[in-house]
Amino acid sequence: MNWSERAIGDQSGRTFVVTGANSGLGLRVARVLGEHGARILLACRSESRGAQAVRQVPGGELVRLDVAELPSVRSAAGEIRERTGDRLDGLVNNAGITWPPLRRTTEGFESTFATNHLGHAALTWLLMAALRGAEAARVVHVGSIAARGGGLDLADPNYQRRPYRAYTAYMQSKQANLLFALELDRRLRAAGETVRSVAAHPGMTRTELFPNATRSGGPRATALLRALNPLIAQSVESGALPLLRAVTAGDGGEYYGPSGPMEIRGGTGRARIPHSAANPETARRLWDLTAELTGVAPDPAG
Repeated sequence: MNWSERAIGDQSGRTFVVTGANSGLGLRVARVLGEHGARILLACRSESRGAQAVRQVPGGELVRLDVAELPSVRSAAGEIRERTGDRLDGLVNNAGITWPPLRRTTEGFESTFATNHLGHAALTWLLMAALRGAEAARVVHVGSIAARGGGLDLADPNYQRRPYRAYTAYMQSKQANLLFALELDRRLRAAGETVRSVAAHPGMTRTELFPNATRSGGPRATALLRALNPLIAQSVESGALPLLRAVTAGDGGEYYGPSGPMEIRGGTGRARIPHSAANPETARRLWDLTAELTGVAPDPAG
């Protein structure tokens, strides 16, 4: 039997943070959790778009967060801890970008790696005290089928020496998400923690993420992908199900996604973890590099 929203149950008294919650998958996850009684902190870069989203989410509140900028991550984490009284039941690291031209953050990081991995890793570590304040809290890392492509270069993650390729940068960031999720789970278990680290991906979903990503390729590429998107991708409602399962019922160290061919669409099940993303040594090196680049102390520290 396919997992569905009916399995979520009452979420009254629980508090969740969803990054990138002003549209698409993030908004859908926030809305469903809110409809089930939860308090939802929508962590959004745009205050105006975030304010519009909050009006669509029962129990919704806005938190200003630009996950690509570490000062914003630190500020948002402090605000979240204060507003929740250090009790947070779930964190959904959903915000992301796909194939932008080469851009650098104020810290000098390549923007896709900074947005999709570094900022979320830092936010997770900074919120760990609040996650410990709830019973069996979950951190959900949103992956992608693109993680199978590899591309992670720990010697040059910010494209300071190698030629920049937008899609390779995206694959790298998504593999980093999965490596980090599994490494966090290993460390939480080793420390005897009750917080769970879970990964999920939406397959191919009809959001604006990929059509918007083709803008650098010109209007024809954008128009083509907009035309193909409804034909090959599933609805936002279906794409959000693996994320909702992960944050409400996910087991630590698991990876959820669509169960259809190539995990592009279909009912929610356990997704295949690419061999390269399951390498503990690579995950350990990424963990250490992430701490070095962000300047945030890893938690758990061991």
